[in-house]
Amino acid sequence: MIALEVLYEDNHCLALNKPAGLLTQGVPPGVPTLEAQARDYLKQKYHKTGRVYLGIPHRLDRPVSGVVLFARSSKAAARLAEQFRERQVTKVYWALVERDGQGEPPPSEGIWEDWLLKRAEEARSEVVPAHTPAARQARLRFRRLACFDESALLEVYPETGRMHQIRVQAASRGWPVRGDVLYGAKLPFGPDAELPRDRLIALHGRSLTFLHPIRYEPITVTASVSDHWAGWTL
Repeated sequence: MIALEVLYEDNHCLALNKPAGLLTQGVPPGVPTLEAQARDYLKQKYHKTGRVYLGIPHRLDRPVSGVVLFARSSKAAARLAEQFRERQVTKVYWALVERDGQGEPPPSEGIWEDWLLKRAEEARSEVVPAHTPAARQARLRFRRLACFDESALLEVYPETGRMHQIRVQAASRGWPVRGDVLYGAKLPFGPDAELPRDRLIALHGRSLTFLHPIRYEPITVTASVSDHWAGWTL
């Protein structure tokens, strides 16, 4: 089991740096997950014999690494879930994207606004016209941090939280996240994987800023990148 990287911990919250390739939460039970590792960590550290409560106000996709915030009480879970629902949490991601077919990187900064439709049976989303039934608006801001021969590093600030939002919005403009074959990436990221579900993509939940659920003071939690990012970050 990979050692947990604890980013923040008190009686109400626990923030961890999720490795890419690990599920946040498992369905069905028994699959290795960050949630199960967090429960084991708390049980051992605090010598708990019963079930450990953990609320999960948000998740990261399996191939994505970065900050995951858990709640350690039902009161904290409800208040953090409300912050995510009301878009009061500031989320920052790093995305290493491929240059487009003409070799051009994304602009130095910008805003992407789309309507996304979740295809649950295919476990993916797609950009659709605004009038499409069940489509939901997606918006993010970004700035370009660096350019490379075949790629560009973006810092992304999603303002909505749609399924695969950053991945599909970037890919729809010709700049897929490296390693993200689901959305058309051609360049690899990280080690080779035998199974598609084990592939890593170059998307990292860099930081979360939220209000503490009890004290209401702002807290920013930042997650370092893994060795797979060596040479790509500043």
